[in-house]
Amino acid sequence: MLHIDGSQGEGGGQMVRTALALATLTGRPFRMVNIRANRPQAGLKAQHLMAIEALRAISLAQAAGVKQGARELEFHPGQVLPGEYFFDIGTAGSISLLLQALLPPLLFASGPTILRMRGGTCGKWQPPVEYTQQVLLPYLSDFAEIELKITRRGYYPKGGGEVEAHIRPKLPSWKAAAQLPPYSLTRREAPARIAGLAFAADTLAERQVAERIASAAAAELQEWGCPVDIATAYGPARNPGAGIALWATVNRYAAGTPLSLGADALGERGKPAEAVGREAAQRLNHSLRSGAPVDEHLADQLAPYLGLIPGSRMRVSQPSGHLLSNIDMTELFLPVQFHRKGEVFEASAV
Repeated sequence: MLHIDGSQGEGGGQMVRTALALATLTGRPFRMVNIRANRPQAGLKAQHLMAIEALRAISLAQAAGVKQGARELEFHPGQVLPGEYFFDIGTAGSISLLLQALLPPLLFASGPTILRMRGGTCGKWQPPVEYTQQVLLPYLSDFAEIELKITRRGYYPKGGGEVEAHIRPKLPSWKAAAQLPPYSLTRREAPARIAGLAFAADTLAERQVAERIASAAAAELQEWGCPVDIATAYGPARNPGAGIALWATVNRYAAGTPLSLGADALGERGKPAEAVGREAAQRLNHSLRSGAPVDEHLADQLAPYLGLIPGSRMRVSQPSGHLLSNIDMTELFLPVQFHRKGEVFEASAV
């Protein structure tokens, strides 16, 4: 059993999600203490409990210490069982963060899986599902065919968003990933296209909230000299809400799959729609000006997948605490070690 001190590094919830995902992937049990010790309210939160319950369902895992506020957790994964599952996170709990825990084991399951999830599709301190769909998933296409559908958006505080994921693995096990071509994410091209989606509850359509968000974002992105195409979407929701996700195509796999870096912003009460669009665009501009091929948030989400393919390299202009924590967890569970040379992180087999 692995013993993990949850107060190390950034000492937050990312360590819990990544440990749960990699434990279920590799079959290695762990015990974590001092969970989220560096946060104002330490211990497990509702979103972590949901991840544990979902992993119990897909792998018949056993866990001790599962209650809100618990600062210790013991987790024993079982065999991953593909199939059809429904998870209701409740209120606006993040669907994207739940997927961070479920995707690694399900990408290498013995058969296809359909996930139906209800909860929040965007919110503070979480990537919107559109970011997961358009930015993260193309980088995982060598592992599995993944289709993500957003059938209803859910905003804070009531949530109620609905997302369906279809996952069809391509490899017999996670160990087979070591034979894939390594990630080489150290250079990028000039953006060939910038796309995005400005979304809002249908109660905001009369005020043209999505159109104003999209227009303000597009105006900030003209410096790159490439097409900028930001769509708009309205839909029913349990309460008003709005936001935007942007992605800039900066590279391609050999098979032609476009690879992007991204940014997003969230509408809030009293925050003009135009400010939401400008905020997201300025974040994307910042990532593009850095010259790095991945944005700050994509880097931390990709770290465990780089660990599956020794020899993978990634350049990151601003390593986050989440990235460093994910690297630490990856090194614990997988036979790999990351070496840093300036802005480049390289995964080497051990």
